[in-house]
Amino acid sequence: MKYLQASQRVPIYHVEPGEKGITRLSYKASGVDIDAGAALVDAVKPLAASTERPGVASALGGFGALFDLKAAGYSDPILVAGTDGVGTKLKVADAAGRHDTVGIDLVAMCVNDLVVQGAEPLFFLDYLATGKLDVAAAGEILGGIAEGCRQAGCALIGGETAELPGMYAPGDYDLAGFAVGAVERGGELTGENVGVGDVVIGLTSSGLHANGFSLVRRVVDEAGLDYGAPAPFEPGLGLGLALLEPTRIYARSCLASVRAGHVKTLAHITGGGLVDNIPRVLPAGLGVEIDCATWRPPAVFRWLAESGAIAPREMARTFNCGIGMVAMAAPGHAATVMDGLTAAGETVVGIGRVTERRGTGPAVVLKGIEQAWQS
Repeated sequence: MKYLQASQRVPIYHVEPGEKGITRLSYKASGVDIDAGAALVDAVKPLAASTERPGVASALGGFGALFDLKAAGYSDPILVAGTDGVGTKLKVADAAGRHDTVGIDLVAMCVNDLVVQGAEPLFFLDYLATGKLDVAAAGEILGGIAEGCRQAGCALIGGETAELPGMYAPGDYDLAGFAVGAVERGGELTGENVGVGDVVIGLTSSGLHANGFSLVRRVVDEAGLDYGAPAPFEPGLGLGLALLEPTRIYARSCLASVRAGHVKTLAHITGGGLVDNIPRVLPAGLGVEIDCATWRPPAVFRWLAESGAIAPREMARTFNCGIGMVAMAAPGHAATVMDGLTAAGETVVGIGRVTERRGTGPAVVLKGIEQAWQS
């Protein structure tokens, strides 16, 4: 028999007839396949093993995960924790039928937040919720998470996959991640020693990263484009795949620069862009002046601005606009910091200076934004 939801008259549960005419319910018939979940856990184990690092003290599959800070090389550590998700970029992944990059996004959004505190990412846990578990798609997602962990140098030590029929439609899923890092006491980056005249250094982004996709999707809809169509800004690549370029992970390069000295503070440029994220690491009374002519954003940003008629200042407060991380250093040390970041694989540019903030004026002044980044 079937149980029907009165308002929609659609099947909610399907039950199979049991012995002697007794109708028996089952969890699988209700929409949750325990065997599929177990198969996914087995598939994840080698992925997790590929991310192991000193300090991992337990195997995947237990009720909790153990991590030994002493074995990781710390003597008097302060733990730093962060959590984030991928947001509506997942809708683009679904439309494009490509799920192997959003796991990298998930790790990046978490570990990039840790390194701005001066912390080394140590371990990561994920949460995947879906209406009906697609083992193949979930395997792609978790493969991306493992790749992100390898890039960041942290271990994937646990997670949770939840099959929630009725909560999510079949095919829909959501992702959240949780990262923990450590820094030796006294080594935290607080930004308290940032001063007037310090150089603002921009580390270029790989594109949109994982912010602003509600606006991105609106632009795509308004333009009447299909995610399988050629990307107007990326010849030879489909629109969906171009938009799914994963978030750059800055953990290793920035951590190396922090340990080398002279970095006063870092700011991860996420939702809110340069305008809202830089002030989070500035002492009271200080601001920054950014010269928008010092770099040229990837073509996707110019396409969005033109196609959506998005004002320059709206772009700067929604997207990273080509700068995914910001570092600050004293004028005499800025070249050393930039050389170190370049040697670690980053593309960097001096984009501005720290200034005194004028009364209640903006903390971030964007010079030449109306003229910059035009095609």
